Amino acid sequence: MGVVYPESQSARLGVVMRQSPGVTPWAKWVWRATAVLPGAADASWKLLRESDGVSEFHASTHNLELFVSDAEAYAHELQATTPSVYVILREVEGARTDKKPIHVLKVTVSPYEAQDYCDSGEEIVERVPMPASVLHWVTAFVDRHYENEPFVKRRRNELRTDRTQAGIGDARIAQLSDVYRAPTPIQSEEVE
Repeated sequence: MGVVYPESQSARLGVVMRQSPGVTPWAKWVWRATAVLPGAADASWKLLRESDGVSEFHASTHNLELFVSDAEAYAHELQATTPSVYVILREVEGARTDKKPIHVLKVTVSPYEAQDYCDSGEEIVERVPMPASVLHWVTAFVDRHYENEPFVKRRRNELRTDRTQAGIGDARIAQLSDVYRAPTPIQSEEVE
């Protein structure tokens, strides 16, 4: 079990990875995260089912941690058409394609954290539909810890800055007109 922080909760989620045949000669297999298993026990690439060259594995189990400081991100995810769990993956360097070339780093329900992993370019981020039990748990956490702050438009102070002119152009340049004037055309000498 991971480190327990104050004002946080965690639950175990197993990650299901699907291995299917590739469609090009350069990729023998395609690996995708397809589901998460709430309350799963520890596993290491346990075969769940196999059919027509497609295999599904319980790749690993991770703690899904919710923090009060990230409640706004969770609330944002709950507003999505299909709330999701983000599975963060990393390719294993030097692994043969028929072996397990993917390492599951973590799972999160924060779209902001998932975006940070996308921005790094080193990880693969895949969305998996959030199971109903996880959805209820995250919703209860957000309801308990998140309070939407209403937008307050900033009001200007009473100072009127439009009544006085600060000066013409740059004060360091002595001239009668604005220093940001349009250039005048140069008279060219006609050659006959």
